[in-house]
Amino acid sequence: MANTTSSSNLQQALDTLSQPENLSLLANIQRGIEKEGLRCSDQGVISQKPHPKGLGSALTHESITTDYSEALLEFITPVFNSAHEALAYLEIAHRYTYSQLDGEMIWPNSMPCILQGEMSIPIAQYGDSNLGQLKHVYRHGLWHRYGRMMQCISGIHYNVSMPKALWPVLFELEHQRQPEDKELQDYISAKYFGLIRNFRRYSWLLFYLFGASPALCESFLDGQPNDLEKLKQHTLHLPYATSLRMSDLGYQNSAQSDLIVCYNTLDNYVKTLGKAVSEPVAAYDDIGLQDEHGHYKQLNTNLLQIENEYYSDIRPKRVSRNGEKPLEALANDGVEYIEVRSTDLNPFMPLGLDVPQLQFMDVFVSWCLLQGSDDIDDAEYNRIQNNQQKAVMEGRKPGLMLERGDDEVSLQQWGMDIIEEMRELASLMDKARGHTFHIDALNQQKLKLADSSLTPSAQVLTAMQEQDVEFSELTRQLAQQHRKTLSEPLGKEVMALWKNKAEMSLQQQADLEANDDVSFAEYLNGYLQR
Repeated sequence: MANTTSSSNLQQALDTLSQPENLSLLANIQRGIEKEGLRCSDQGVISQKPHPKGLGSALTHESITTDYSEALLEFITPVFNSAHEALAYLEIAHRYTYSQLDGEMIWPNSMPCILQGEMSIPIAQYGDSNLGQLKHVYRHGLWHRYGRMMQCISGIHYNVSMPKALWPVLFELEHQRQPEDKELQDYISAKYFGLIRNFRRYSWLLFYLFGASPALCESFLDGQPNDLEKLKQHTLHLPYATSLRMSDLGYQNSAQSDLIVCYNTLDNYVKTLGKAVSEPVAAYDDIGLQDEHGHYKQLNTNLLQIENEYYSDIRPKRVSRNGEKPLEALANDGVEYIEVRSTDLNPFMPLGLDVPQLQFMDVFVSWCLLQGSDDIDDAEYNRIQNNQQKAVMEGRKPGLMLERGDDEVSLQQWGMDIIEEMRELASLMDKARGHTFHIDALNQQKLKLADSSLTPSAQVLTAMQEQDVEFSELTRQLAQQHRKTLSEPLGKEVMALWKNKAEMSLQQQADLEANDDVSFAEYLNGYLQR
């Protein structure tokens, strides 16, 4: 439960936002979705085929690209102020993709399909332009540092920004409570960092409610020692796990384990993450920059090649100007939105998530924003880590206790407390929209706290046991069902529009390759010096 000051801040914000002139602000949250999924064969084996040309260029297409692997599709929606519209766009992107897949499927679980050793995971290709080579070499660096296996785990990233018109209202409210000389953008950045700190305090609840990866195919671990239990001949699991995706399973590198990035202020975040991007590591020096043939093995030998290498469940973000690095953009202009990275694919859903989940997330991140948010000290940092680890590895264990301040409380009770604290906000968001979807979403999640068998992680294990099938077979069957659902043809006009997007992206890639006027070595040196 939030402390007294946090609750007071939240109530004052709700009282202000409930006024008729402010209510509409709660209807204009902006969100976009990034959703990953491995291409696989009909037998559930990772694809060895190149990114289909009919999908366009993975380098320049605005909506269909790849992540780590050539087989790892990534779908990116534009920004919408409606969860329904965001999901509708995601569905169209999937349906167009299926029209180009030539018999393959999109694997619907966060934990990978059947892998045939590390080298069966093809690293993504982006063409011959300097930018394309940069993206490819970065992924080679990830391979040498962490191995390829963990890089083919899939997830959903949820990008959220608050309405621009909301900020002056909150700024004025807090200025009345505690006057201070601060520019609006500095205030916005500080509030987003407050949101991030609260998100990290309570993200264990999301792992419990939406985690859907309690089991995996043994091919993912490729013989590595682990603490998982055998469920079937080729399936490993933990009986009360919620999201093995969010554990350190398969993580072959300890270099990041001691890296602590500070979320207390924008300046501290930029300094601590910036230091990691510029700090050499002896083990990476040993890997070397290039092989004997002159091929690059990594971008540099620092703790992080680039900022995005830092694994985090949530990130502050800003759209960069041309040539700007992400940290530069944040330092120069402040936080613009946040990227939530903790969401598993729900294998029972064709798109991996649904509208009620998005609407719950909207309430959750808004609740994290509106209440107070003290800095996180070392003791609380450790509590947060412990709570997250417990929720991931044994979140459905009856009577599981979490650390709340100096006390302990059951996960179920704390989760119920949080949902009740969110209820007034959800009601206002519904009033602003003229429906009851947000309250309905809260009630739906509350049922999962009362009965853990309703959680996606429990449903995955139950389905395997009831059908007496391996993880890979259950997920393969679901992939086939979703392929049928998502293979419904698009209308002629929509199909033509997406074909044009693909063709334009291929031309954009060709233009980039034709216009490069320096060698990759020069380009990389200039990039790293910026």
